[in-house]
Amino acid sequence: MGSAADQGQDILGTPSGRLPEGLADAIRATAEEIAELLRGAPGTGAPVPGLVWTVGEVAAHLAQANELMAGVAAGRPHRHGDGTPQGIAAANEQALAAFGERAAEPLAAMIVEQAEAYLDAVAECPTGETLMTPMGPMNRVVLGSYLLTHMLGHGYDLARALGRPHMVDRARVTLALPFMIEAMPRVTDAAATEGLNARYVVRLWGGGQFAVTFTDGVATVGQELPDRDRPDCTISIEPVTFLLMALGRCSPVGAMARGRVLAWGRKPWLGPRFPEYFKAP
Repeated sequence: MGSAADQGQDILGTPSGRLPEGLADAIRATAEEIAELLRGAPGTGAPVPGLVWTVGEVAAHLAQANELMAGVAAGRPHRHGDGTPQGIAAANEQALAAFGERAAEPLAAMIVEQAEAYLDAVAECPTGETLMTPMGPMNRVVLGSYLLTHMLGHGYDLARALGRPHMVDRARVTLALPFMIEAMPRVTDAAATEGLNARYVVRLWGGGQFAVTFTDGVATVGQELPDRDRPDCTISIEPVTFLLMALGRCSPVGAMARGRVLAWGRKPWLGPRFPEYFKAP
């Protein structure tokens, strides 16, 4: 089994040396749609449901994060926390406190400009080169998936706060998979998985799947289980629900009640526990 980054690219059928088909367009479109949300907002002081931040603070965080990832893609490493969800969250708060801009138009422009800066950097540099990011080492393809995932999560937050449709869809979730696969072992909640031995297969409706094996609480993620292993639990999930649940924006109980998640196998009772094993930054 290859690395998580390799497995994520296998899902997308990515030839070496370029971005997966659709990723550049999705990054560009998502940044533009977030910018349009901000430009159409009556102000940036409204609270964001589920967060302690206002609309302006979420937008400022997005602008900062896009700039950071564009810099990393260009070969300028930047330390941001210690790689743990708690460390990244603390670094986010510190960075936000040091950045005073909260107005919609300049933040919208910065979000778009820095997304383009990432794409420019990728066009000029080897996509397979390993870079150090806030979530650990990854190549420029997985970094682009990280950038997209991050924008989708906070774009969803802004859309909810402003009463507008969000931009998360199945195609973009598929493009987010390489980062999700890479990041899952790093956001495992050690207390929740202590001593756990279990094998999961997660299947997204319409295509795409990955496997997660816990061995004494340590998670290994890949595109599929080794031939000798059978899953204890198979989870079938609607793609948008998967991303929102993974990012802490959707309740597992509510998703299951709406039939957006199904679980079966030798130990189907392991299905509802799966989201509890991870903590998003």
